[in-house]
Amino acid sequence: MKKIMFFDIDGTLIPEDGSHEVPESTVRALALAKAAGNLLFVNTGRPAVNVGDDVRSLGFDGYVYGCGTNIECDGKEIFYSTVEKRICTDTALMIRKCAASPMYERRDCVLFDFRARMLPMITDIRQSFAAQGKNVDKSVDDSDFSFDKFIICFDEKTNLDTLRPYIEQNFSWIDRGGGFAELVPYACSKATGIDRVLAYYGIDKANSYAIGDSLNDLPMLSAAGTSIAMGNGKMLIPYADHVTDDIYADGIYNALEKFGFFG
Repeated sequence: MKKIMFFDIDGTLIPEDGSHEVPESTVRALALAKAAGNLLFVNTGRPAVNVGDDVRSLGFDGYVYGCGTNIECDGKEIFYSTVEKRICTDTALMIRKCAASPMYERRDCVLFDFRARMLPMITDIRQSFAAQGKNVDKSVDDSDFSFDKFIICFDEKTNLDTLRPYIEQNFSWIDRGGGFAELVPYACSKATGIDRVLAYYGIDKANSYAIGDSLNDLPMLSAAGTSIAMGNGKMLIPYADHVTDDIYADGIYNALEKFGFFG
């Protein structure tokens, strides 16, 4: 039976130590798994615009972008969901009022609020995107402002007592730690992304696998038949069916080999 594996990006396919180079053993493992007739999917919080050639060159069959807000199978978009314009505008105003620092994400761009606080993590992300040649000038004040999901940074000056309940009227609050949260519309998640892909291909859940390294991968792991944590994903390990090795210790290769992806 054909198997399908869903991969997180950061900390799973690509190291988070600044090198951003996919380990050679991972490249080899993905090629072997594809040659054996299996399906390989990225399942990421990133919107499509932020998935670069370092990932695309690995030959995936499709992508679950933006925590399930956008799905592509075999080069064809099969699902897209965005947030109502009024909710986008009202949310941006509340984030600004409560002194948090946002970055809004849409399948075609990222947008910043230059009238809101700009905490260091958001500044660093914007500078990194600019260095990659991406447009970092789109903003909340643009006439076409809208988003599919967003992230915020916050600190002791942020009014979380007001902000979090307000945001949770429409969005799942995924706490990433260190004053950083990812916000996703309730109708979408990495889990709903898997459900839609399995339905598209007619693959049974028992033949699906998901591998990640951080707590925002929990929905993805819950939706797959077999869940796998990277050895470097210390916080995720207690929730996984299986733990593979560290990203630099052939973790992807060893997991694919263990579960029969090489034929």
